[in-house]
Amino acid sequence: MTQTETCTAENRIKVILADQKKTNRWLAEYLNVSENTISRWCSNKGQPSLAQLGKIAIALNVDIRDLLRPTKQEL
Repeated sequence: MTQTETCTAENRIKVILADQKKTNRWLAEYLNVSENTISRWCSNKGQPSLAQLGKIAIALNVDIRDLLRPTKQEL
């Protein structure tokens, strides 16, 4: 995964959470991680592992590829 793809994944998590009206706290509880971890992913200060991306996709009921697509703003 390239640096660009990594940032894109993090940004997509934030966008999809907002679209689904779900919170960082909700995702943190689902994944059994801290809210700070989710916040770091959503603000590009950290990155989820591939395994975590799979769990995020399941939690948000999206294809894992949707977490790796650029947002319209990035195009």
